[in-house]
Amino acid sequence: MKVVIIGGVAGGATAAARLRRLNEQAEITVFERSGYISYANCGLPYYIGGVIEDPAALTLQTPESFFARFRVNMRVRHEVTALHPERKTVSVRNLETGEEFEEPYDKLLLSPGAKPTQPRLPGVGLEKLFTLRTVEDTFRIKDYIDAHHPKSAVLAGGGFIGLELAENLRELGMEVTIVQRPKQLMNPFDPDMAAFLHAEVRSHGVQLALGQTVESFEERDGGVDVLLKDRAPLHADMVVLAIGVTPDTALAKEAGLELGIKGSILVNDRMETDLPDIYAVGDAVQVKHAVTGQDVLLSLAGPANKQGRIAADNILGGDSRYLGSQGSSVLKVFGLTAAVTGVNETNARKAGLDPDAVVLSPMSHAGYYPSGKLMTMKVVFEKGTYRLLGAQIVGYEGVDKRIDVLATAIHAGLTAIQLKDLDLAYAPPYSSAKDPVNMAGFMIENLAKGVVRQFRLEDVEALPRDGSVTLLDARTPQEYAGGHIEDFRNVPVDELRDRLDEIEPGKPVYVICQSGLRSYIACRILAGHGYETYNFSGGFRFYDAVTHDRRLIESATACGMDGK
Repeated sequence: MKVVIIGGVAGGATAAARLRRLNEQAEITVFERSGYISYANCGLPYYIGGVIEDPAALTLQTPESFFARFRVNMRVRHEVTALHPERKTVSVRNLETGEEFEEPYDKLLLSPGAKPTQPRLPGVGLEKLFTLRTVEDTFRIKDYIDAHHPKSAVLAGGGFIGLELAENLRELGMEVTIVQRPKQLMNPFDPDMAAFLHAEVRSHGVQLALGQTVESFEERDGGVDVLLKDRAPLHADMVVLAIGVTPDTALAKEAGLELGIKGSILVNDRMETDLPDIYAVGDAVQVKHAVTGQDVLLSLAGPANKQGRIAADNILGGDSRYLGSQGSSVLKVFGLTAAVTGVNETNARKAGLDPDAVVLSPMSHAGYYPSGKLMTMKVVFEKGTYRLLGAQIVGYEGVDKRIDVLATAIHAGLTAIQLKDLDLAYAPPYSSAKDPVNMAGFMIENLAKGVVRQFRLEDVEALPRDGSVTLLDARTPQEYAGGHIEDFRNVPVDELRDRLDEIEPGKPVYVICQSGLRSYIACRILAGHGYETYNFSGGFRFYDAVTHDRRLIESATACGMDGK
């Protein structure tokens, strides 16, 4: 059997290695138009910033090492220019010699990946305008910085690449501005959770121009002007476009393969296209979201690797299935770790689901053990069924392991309430006896059983201020004096039983504290005395962070630049 693979990196290289492990006799050829067949795509910004010093460290395999171990014919600097499904060949051009030839196949695997989205705007293509997707892109940016020592950069886009690059350019001492049309960074997060990311990048001197539309680019004074709609232009020594990626599927389209979202390749759960003996994997394919069941594009290395393995199994007569993409990811943002899995609350609503969420601020490990740090968790579930839909965590230590537990719970079909039953490892340096994941389960169980009712940040503004309800802040007087929500009166939880005569009977009581724990206890005290109570989800710390961020964004939208 002869297998031809178009494209290396995660999907193609994984498939090639799996094919060889399963079949020693198969003839396997990979055509890769770049000079690199397997590289650490996610590490590229860290080479630019000097965190990764050796460029060879980015290359996971070379054509020579891959051939030595797997006897796979890796043809780099070879571009496939056409597919011919009717005669089972592909047209190939050697980019170094110009030679053109046709290569036959028995099975064909497409792993072309995705290319940086290039907006059709005046000025795209300027010498000081860069994209970052490949090793070659990385070297181009690194060489430019080393040669010209730019002092400032504008990054168009605030996703994974934009944030990682912002951090690394700041570490080089550059002034950095992120501009994008959405009013938040990192769309996999809900806007309230993104507020913590905004605060972190601002604290490290990154300017945010959120809710701004880029209209064109112009060279001026040795740099680039980024022209914005109805705003003064941003000027920088260099600009990097990081507004997302688009499936690189021109070959598939010309060959008549069925296409989906943004021209992506349609495949079934065996990674088969609609044409016989042609498979496709990676960033170029449309997949099902594992939670919503909707068609999505998810450009992540983990799914691409799994798809490459599945395609290889099936090429050799197996029956492996891809169960869908859950979107689990983790990101370093200066000192923070931010992670997400499943679907956020915003996208759950767009998908027609009826979501609810709990927000909590647990410590990374036992509070009495030194150096514990707060994390903010948002766990999203479906009302009524309590099906676990997704989670977002922003914090420091322990974020990655909690998101992985939650990702596993979603995959296993656990309900949000069943999180309380998970038997998770505990020792004071690593966790608490009640792990943050268990705590989320306890909170959701309390909601399900009616032990507590909650109100959310979006409910605060609509709360009556006419005396028909009681608004109560259960923190200490010192905490209250440091900032509170208007019209919330202060009665510390430890004084509440002795001051019940100050809480008018017959009126609903809405209670807040710093994190949600003391206000929950206050709600239980009041409920024990016949009051109807509601606990604020997330606490004042969460409320203050999100509302402060919203004020900054609205101010920036009005004047064109982020405030501090």
